[in-house]
Amino acid sequence: MFTGIVSAVGSVREARRTDTGLELTLNCPYEGLAPGESVAVDGACLTVERMVPGGFVAHVIRTTIDRTRFGDYLAGQPVNLERALRAGDRLGGHLVQGHVDGVGTVEQVATRDDARLIDLRVSAEVARVTVPLGSITVDGVSLTVNDVPAPGTIQISLIPFTLQHTTLGLRRPGDRVHLEADTIGKYVSGLLEQRRER
Repeated sequence: MFTGIVSAVGSVREARRTDTGLELTLNCPYEGLAPGESVAVDGACLTVERMVPGGFVAHVIRTTIDRTRFGDYLAGQPVNLERALRAGDRLGGHLVQGHVDGVGTVEQVATRDDARLIDLRVSAEVARVTVPLGSITVDGVSLTVNDVPAPGTIQISLIPFTLQHTTLGLRRPGDRVHLEADTIGKYVSGLLEQRRER
C-alpha cells in the first residue's frame, strides 16, 4: 500500500528483456532497501529482487508489461519512486495500491497562473470511476481531478512543488502515463455492478 507521495526520483539504469518478462535495474537513493520489499515505480508496485550498488533490480512479468509502459523504458529515463507505507505513517495523499489500471495519454498541457493543467485521455474503466475533485494516481503521484472536460478526458492541476519533485513536469502532449483510479471508487463501482447483475 502506498499514498502517492513521491519520495524520490530515480532513473532506469538498464531495461533487459528476458524469457519471462523484463528485468529493470533502477538507480535509487533509498537506504536500507532489502530483497522482497515493495517499491512503487511510476505508480506500479514492484518487488525488490536484489540489491545492486546505488539501486535495485526488479523483475516485471508479462502481465505487468501488458498493463504498463515498462516495455518502452530506456536507460536514463527518470522514474517516480515511493516506498511502501508503514503503519503509523502520515497519509499525505490517498490510499494507493500500486495496481496500474491503464495507460493514459497526455492530450494538452497549459499554464494557468502558477499551476500547470494537463488533460489526459483515459480508458473507459478509469473514466467510469473518476469524478471532479476525486483522487487519481498519475505515474505514482497522488492528484486531485481538477475537471472532466469531455467524456474519456480528465484534467489534473500540478502545483510548483509537484513539478519540481516528480517527473510530471516533463510530460508533453503524446506522452503516456500510468493511471490508478481511486480505490474507493473502484470498490463502489464493483459492488454496484454486482448488485445490477443480481
